[in-house]
Amino acid sequence: MAIFSPQFRWPLAALALAGASAVPAQAPSLAMLDTLEKGSWQLRERGKDNVLQTICVGDARRMIQIEHPRATCSRYIIEDTPKSVTVHYTCPGAGHGRTSIRNETNRLVQIDTQGIADGKPFSQSIEARRTGPC
Repeated sequence: MAIFSPQFRWPLAALALAGASAVPAQAPSLAMLDTLEKGSWQLRERGKDNVLQTICVGDARRMIQIEHPRATCSRYIIEDTPKSVTVHYTCPGAGHGRTSIRNETNRLVQIDTQGIADGKPFSQSIEARRTGPC
């Protein structure tokens, strides 16, 4: 019966109210990436002319793991805004990375990525531009 003593009434009422107004958390959606046009994208190191790679993008989330394209990785979303996303990912046995993608238009993004791939560090600043259909 001690739980119903006057000194415990306020904390119990606060807990009851907190539970009544709780709203389930919603997972970030990385919706900015859905606004990018599908198709062939050229990736160039920022400030240089040579093409690092050309990728066919059906799902722009593929740009998050440029250095780990085929690895199965877990992701932790750090930032998810209408104009940019930042994701940290870990690929068991393959390494990890942190990628920020900033949207300039639905055909042009700036990508900063760094981490460890195959036991070696990487760090790249990339401009990705849609060039046409796949």
